[in-house]
Amino acid sequence: MTKPLPERADVVIVGGGIVGCSIAYHLTRRGITNVVVLERKQLTCGTTWHAAGLVGQLRATRNLTELAKYTSELFRTLEEETGHATGFKQHGSYGVALNEGRFEEFKRGASMGRSFGLEVEVLSAGEIAERVPHLNCDGVVGGVFLPGDGQTNPIDTTQAFAAGARQKGARILEEVKVEQILTEDGRAVGVATSDGEIRADKVVIAAGMWSRELARPLGVHLPLHAAEHFYIVTEAIADLPRDMPVVRVPDEYAYYKEDAGKLLLGAFEPEAKPWGMDGIAEDHAFETLPADFDHFEPVLELAVARMPMLETAGISLFFNGPESFTPDDRYLLGETPEVRDLFVACGFNSIGIQSSGGAGKVLADWIHDGHAPVDLSDVDVRRVHPFQSNRAYLRERTTETLGLLYAMHWPYRQVETARGVRRSPFHDALVGMGACMGELAGWERPNWFAHNGAAPEYAYSFGRQNWFDDCEAECLATRDAVALYDQTSFAKFLVQGRDACAVLDHICANRIDVEPGRVVYTQWLNERGGIEADLTVTRLSETEFLVVTAAAGHMRDLAWLRRHIPDGSQCTVTDITSGLPMLGLMGPNARALLEKLSGEDLSNERCPFGTSRELEIGFARVRASRVTYVGELGWELYIPAEFAPHVFETIVEAGDAFGLKPAGYHAMNACRMEKGFRHWGHDIAEEDTPLEAGLGFAVAWDKPGGFTGREALLRQREANVRPRRMVAIALEDDSETAPLMYHEEPIWLDGTLVGATTSGAWGHRLGKSLALGYVQAEDGVTPGFLEAGRFEVEIAWQRYPARLQLKPFYDPTAARMKG
Repeated sequence: MTKPLPERADVVIVGGGIVGCSIAYHLTRRGITNVVVLERKQLTCGTTWHAAGLVGQLRATRNLTELAKYTSELFRTLEEETGHATGFKQHGSYGVALNEGRFEEFKRGASMGRSFGLEVEVLSAGEIAERVPHLNCDGVVGGVFLPGDGQTNPIDTTQAFAAGARQKGARILEEVKVEQILTEDGRAVGVATSDGEIRADKVVIAAGMWSRELARPLGVHLPLHAAEHFYIVTEAIADLPRDMPVVRVPDEYAYYKEDAGKLLLGAFEPEAKPWGMDGIAEDHAFETLPADFDHFEPVLELAVARMPMLETAGISLFFNGPESFTPDDRYLLGETPEVRDLFVACGFNSIGIQSSGGAGKVLADWIHDGHAPVDLSDVDVRRVHPFQSNRAYLRERTTETLGLLYAMHWPYRQVETARGVRRSPFHDALVGMGACMGELAGWERPNWFAHNGAAPEYAYSFGRQNWFDDCEAECLATRDAVALYDQTSFAKFLVQGRDACAVLDHICANRIDVEPGRVVYTQWLNERGGIEADLTVTRLSETEFLVVTAAAGHMRDLAWLRRHIPDGSQCTVTDITSGLPMLGLMGPNARALLEKLSGEDLSNERCPFGTSRELEIGFARVRASRVTYVGELGWELYIPAEFAPHVFETIVEAGDAFGLKPAGYHAMNACRMEKGFRHWGHDIAEEDTPLEAGLGFAVAWDKPGGFTGREALLRQREANVRPRRMVAIALEDDSETAPLMYHEEPIWLDGTLVGATTSGAWGHRLGKSLALGYVQAEDGVTPGFLEAGRFEVEIAWQRYPARLQLKPFYDPTAARMKG
């Protein structure tokens, strides 16, 4: 029997788990009350019902931590507001470290959290033993305590969200299966269900494990795959404190929580078991998977030793249920790049309960306001690539991603599964030169080159890793001779048509209407003046332009560009990334080497900085653009794919006489840090303006027709005070024991918190620990302000004196790269 459905809604949400109900709750709080939630069976029946219900706040990134922090704060008041019990208990949580590396990870996370108001304590092993007497502290070196953490009943909390949404007018319909998302002219316009159609202005896919298959017919890529997740619940334990905080021991893959007088032990084991490869049964609801005690036994053995009360406790429940995971362990949120007005919130990687409040709030804000309310780049669905929805790829990666939740979050840690997906034409040759390959967006990229017979393998740490000296050699070759970088992974778009110049000139903050053969560095801004992309545009002819951006921003930037071409414009965009490999020749000998290879005069007079022209190298023609991301004289060479191996071999053969050395992305990052070059997603994003980021030089304020975001920037410029500015940071300590900065380290001025770092690296050309970051001052961040104060950077709970300035520490006049 069919159910009567409303004919239309402002928003239809597909999925009645905790996230879908949270979105509905938050939409109604923003005044969007004509909301319909559709659940194929019953609320919570997919993953939510069997979640452990942990509400932790400290995550690997600031964004994830802040969203989890909001969730915890919301759960404190949700029951009182809605009148529906949630079972939320805020007894805090302990993170327990069994080695110094893990302890440093905890301390770095604690410092990050402190920079935006997260309450956290760093504890010694003795303090943990005193506070958690039922825990065996043998081998414990320290840990952290977060008093705001807790646990909740997932089913009750979902029902509270649902009740709150209904109180404001939302409709929540169970036993209604969504069979298809309806689209017209590239927009989502409603859903077709087992009981009829509902038209809608916006559609949200919050369908958990079912999301990928629901989106696939639309050409929308949601890479997630289910994995089996295990926990046990003991029989009642008389001595178990009812107010026991959650305890996490990630080095033993385990978490513990009190559950109605019983102890729940869950695990994120290193090698997981993917599930659902052949689809999910139509009647799947509130179902458990077969027990696999052999798989769980290694975790249990460690747990019995760590929590001795387990040794005599009987097991009342052995649970196994599916949860969905994404390739990078971060959930998928936001408007899809393929279909307008189609939003997603899925792939929560077993942190859906603790993320539900924050994810629901920011997605509701996004729907209401038409843009993300904060920088969500690390969870934005536009970061993913189409190939990542490949089922075989997802299955293999999922064996690793579940365990990565509790694995060490080392700097530069590389995934080990589903590798070798995307390779440049130079891959095999670079491996033969000793390259240690890293992975980004599926690309195999040389991160560093091993020398003197050493194995090209990582030995991770928070300090100087085993490739430190190799990276130094690459940076010095870049400074003193010439280095060869494989930059093939950079995304490249060919923009063509009669209106191409006018379209790009309005999208770009800088002036694009330049003579052919010029390269323009620019940002794409939103209406609020925030930076949506950071890239170069090369004018090839009157009607052709080459846009080059970073690999990580490939799909996001492509979607932004296509969506900002006005209807009726004679302008097309073609993604030519796969057909145009790129090499960087960087260093003072780059000119002489390239002149020998091409036979051309590449002097500063004939080929100044920002020039792009075609050259002959070997038997091929390549485009050589004089730009750099490392701060030295250099060219980026764009090579048709079929000629790429030949050009590479020709360069390497001629390069010996000029001191040519291969260099990797760790060297590039170190060099760009010295030069203060920004990285989108770390240093700049949609909440940061060019004026705040020190990029005002790339804004063409008075170009005809203006540009997107100009009015907002003008208002900021007219204020004539810069209360927030990006700065270059160097620790005063430049010894071999100086700590390294990575991201989100708090910045202190005379004991007052004034900012945080955004990215960092050791600067080998300067011999200093460096970072970029933002500092705030009510009267403006000026050179005088930076020189007058006593600044410190907090790293792993300790503060270190630092020097801050607006200009880069390396070659601040850009004489080397423009000479």
